Amino acid sequence: MNRKTIPIFFTCDDAYAPFLAVALESLEQNASRRYNYHIRVLHANSLNATNQAKIKQKYHGGNFIIECVDVTEVVKAFTSKFHVRDYYSQTIYYRLFIASLFPQYDKVLYLDSDIVVLGDISRLYRYRLGKNLLGAVTEEFVQTVPDLQKYTEQHLGLADSKQYFNSGILVMNLRRLREINFEKIFLGLVDKVAFYVAPDQDYLNVICRNQVRYLPGVWNKEPILKPWIKDKDVKLLHYAVDKKPWHKRGLLYENYFWQYAKQTDFYDEIVQHLANFTPEQLAEAEQQTVNLVAKAKAEAEDVVENQRIAQVVREVCPD
Repeated sequence: MNRKTIPIFFTCDDAYAPFLAVALESLEQNASRRYNYHIRVLHANSLNATNQAKIKQKYHGGNFIIECVDVTEVVKAFTSKFHVRDYYSQTIYYRLFIASLFPQYDKVLYLDSDIVVLGDISRLYRYRLGKNLLGAVTEEFVQTVPDLQKYTEQHLGLADSKQYFNSGILVMNLRRLREINFEKIFLGLVDKVAFYVAPDQDYLNVICRNQVRYLPGVWNKEPILKPWIKDKDVKLLHYAVDKKPWHKRGLLYENYFWQYAKQTDFYDEIVQHLANFTPEQLAEAEQQTVNLVAKAKAEAEDVVENQRIAQVVREVCPD
């Protein structure tokens, strides 16, 4: 049987290897067997051999291939430009180089590691993008926080906060991204503007504005109560911001995470991580979210800087 191959990308380091394993377990169990899946995990000398072996060993045959790709040499010239904060690492930026690193593909999926896939991932891949640069889901957390909504409109310059998408789940039109020379645009923008609230996500939203196909929220559901999305309809859970089942119990949708965690070789390590996560660490993680909102509020109110950013975007980014 001649199966079509669906290319899927993750970025990861040793800290997130156990949670990537949970994501992969859920993805594999629910994926259609009508396709092959070539999964690449991008890292920069930050995923040790033991973790690589544990991630790959369960998927060494059949219609799943997993490959760990060290992108150190590619990104080392740019890492000094990458702006990060608290729990973010520079791995968040690696997705921005997929189009230039993998010219053999016209279309791929990018997925964050803090997810559980409940639906058939091939259905996400099959969304048609037309001339849009990306397929993505509106950022759910932003829609619950007025200060973040103002940030997306006043600081990032989006016409409507509902246009602001989450960059953790992307259907990427690599052909179109190469046509607009996305990497050059990004590097030109990062030289002149520093986004700290949600770094890679903010750059993607600014560069790709008005060229996004917005996908149903069931493909990027955060642990936030949204009554018009029924649990049975959810296709992909995203434990974003401080909503991590390996940090605390009692979260919405945590049962799905533990269901798949038990089937990985990292289960004992994940359980130990939860047991060792102190109240002080939990308070710090929650405070980081409070700080993020405060930072967004301050930047939304900086009229002079907002005007400067708007001018830079007009100069650097395509219409």
